[in-house]
Amino acid sequence: MTIRSRKHTLAAQPLLNQSLLAMAAIGLPFSVQAQAQEKTMAEVKVEAAADVAYKADRASSPKLTAPLVDTPQTISVIRKELIQEQGASSIVEALRNTPGITLQLGENGNTSAGDTFQMRGFAAQGNVFVDGIRDLGAVTREAFNVEQIEVAKGPAGADIGRGGAGGYINLVSKLPTREDATGATLSFTQGGVKRLSADVSRAFGSSGAMRLNALVSDGSMKGSRALDRESKAIAPSVAWGLGTPTRVYLFSQHIRQDNVPDGGIPSVGVEGFWNDLKTTSNNAALLAAPRVDRNNWYGLNGDYEKVDADMITARIEHELAPKTTLTNTTRYGKSKMDRILSGINAISAKGTNYADWSIARTRQSVLQDNKILANTTNVVSEFTLGGLQHTLSTGLELLHEEQFTPTRAGLGTMANPANGSTAGPPANLYHPNPNDALVNFKPALNGVFTDGKTDTVAAYLFDTVKLNEQWQVNGGARFEHYSTTTSGAALVSNVLTPSHVEKSDTLASFKLGLLYKPAADGSIYLAFANSKTPPGSANFSLSSQTSNSINNSALDPQKTTNVELGTKWDVIQKQLALTAALYRTVNKNEFPQLVDAATNTYSQLGKREVQGIELGAVGQISRNWSVTAGIATMDTEIKEGLTGNATSAPGAASRWSPKVSATMWTTYKFDDKLTIGGGARYMGKQERLVDASKLASETNMPSIPHYTVVDAMASYKLNKNVALQLNLYNVFDKFYVNTLNNSGARATLGAPRYAQVTANFMF
Repeated sequence: MTIRSRKHTLAAQPLLNQSLLAMAAIGLPFSVQAQAQEKTMAEVKVEAAADVAYKADRASSPKLTAPLVDTPQTISVIRKELIQEQGASSIVEALRNTPGITLQLGENGNTSAGDTFQMRGFAAQGNVFVDGIRDLGAVTREAFNVEQIEVAKGPAGADIGRGGAGGYINLVSKLPTREDATGATLSFTQGGVKRLSADVSRAFGSSGAMRLNALVSDGSMKGSRALDRESKAIAPSVAWGLGTPTRVYLFSQHIRQDNVPDGGIPSVGVEGFWNDLKTTSNNAALLAAPRVDRNNWYGLNGDYEKVDADMITARIEHELAPKTTLTNTTRYGKSKMDRILSGINAISAKGTNYADWSIARTRQSVLQDNKILANTTNVVSEFTLGGLQHTLSTGLELLHEEQFTPTRAGLGTMANPANGSTAGPPANLYHPNPNDALVNFKPALNGVFTDGKTDTVAAYLFDTVKLNEQWQVNGGARFEHYSTTTSGAALVSNVLTPSHVEKSDTLASFKLGLLYKPAADGSIYLAFANSKTPPGSANFSLSSQTSNSINNSALDPQKTTNVELGTKWDVIQKQLALTAALYRTVNKNEFPQLVDAATNTYSQLGKREVQGIELGAVGQISRNWSVTAGIATMDTEIKEGLTGNATSAPGAASRWSPKVSATMWTTYKFDDKLTIGGGARYMGKQERLVDASKLASETNMPSIPHYTVVDAMASYKLNKNVALQLNLYNVFDKFYVNTLNNSGARATLGAPRYAQVTANFMF
């Protein structure tokens, strides 16, 4: 991804933390997208903790029917306090706090924007949720309205339904509380980024409250080729009945982005770039060619990217009994991406004079509309049956999702300054000109489109059964019926040809965990879970039964299973959580292969295995010393079949899957005013080419080299209302590749060393 500005939002965290601690103390059940909220209760004494709290005791999902220490699954929670300390402005930046997640650039710039990543070796960009409901669209998600980020790893079909082979990410929205507070942050980043966010909460009446989160951001940080990026967002919310048995929430979020798109820079000259010396006479010069300037931009003036994203949500919580809560949530969301980008392609090497070298540029368009209408009903109840204590969660989900993608033509071609034609290399490799002329630039829809829809009806049930003080069984199942239709039109011999493909099926997913508690604050567990990914699962784009695409409507769902052995401990008076897990994931039916050319019959022979270890620590070592750290290993292997681009075969590893990744962040509060902290991120080598026999015929970068990046921060509280914060990123000015495209020809670089100054206000 292109490195984006890192800023933060500020909320009334001490007040919210006290509410959360109070809820945990009285053992209230969590409902869908649980938020801190007042309850009528007797006085509860809570010991003072440090101002910074990284550790969460529970996730917000009602499907997780036990505290995190007793949940038999690897789950990371990234709280807003940590996001604020690191000055992270986007969800992708915040996700650097958990290992095992890698970023992708995609091909021809089509995925250069938006949150595109893998978890434990599997694509996960379609598995982002907001308050437990799937979020659609290739957008860059801001962190200004996020209470916490929950990352569940491993197959999660029982939790989220279709997909989820590597896990899912849930963003929990900030909602009203009965505390009056006004917070704001103003930050300036070296390179010119200016960012202002606000968080205002007010109580009204005897049980009402309202909250407003807002954001304005403009500019481009150092290292991002001076590309302008503008974001404006607002998230109003109101609640009635707080502290009563019936609570009603109405909240929405509206984001507008106006950006200059970035398709990356050529990878020529970067360490690891190579070519086959036997193919052309210019390859020796190509291997010796220097890197391009990291601040080069290969687009054209007039390239643009506009994103509109809106969602509105209504939620009702009603206590049917003292330990039984019903929650109903309705959401309508839509997003639109409109982008025209000049992408780069092949290098034209003209002798050994690098000043004469050029690179091809192609005009690309992405125009996409996404819509979702969802209604979920959930009941969480605690009861004793047959002498066994149960925490039961059951519910029903109704979803309608749409994705409409028309095609735009008339994007223009590059005029060759050398001969005046529209053919040939359009841009100087080392000195691209954004003012190069275009011809035939008359963008218009050409009638080609893809219109995909999926309707889902799902029912689920989860239960944590305490057999005795030492043994628990945790399990759940989900049954869903989905129906996907893809309509479209394609140009065949310059004639628009319509198409219509349908696919429906019933999926059953489950998970089961056996947990042993050798102590009250520790657990050892063995868990099994599965998920299923049907054709068209991520983008609703089914293809015909004669296609070798994984979206072929005749194919069966991919089937993913996971076995995990782990242990979790809350130590140092429950202030520090330690976790360790050993996992093994198997994915079947992965790649279609033609077995009968006469009948176009395909067989799903693909099988892949991913296994590894993940360790984590989050919380407080002492009242003033906080830490979050994690390390993950991934050992991947293709067991059967070829991947979609035929670059790997049985015995090869999976692409973009580092053997080791690690992250660490720690802070120490010296007194009531000064806090100093920092951290490091390590990403192991990410292979693009995973079959050694292919190297002789391939070019460009075969992998992303490993790297380590160190960041630091310091904050000083001037008074009770104002605090100053300094973040220094990439302290040792490490040069590294952040993402690489599928061919290895384009890359985005990690930002060089830069600083950000932030003023935090709280009233």
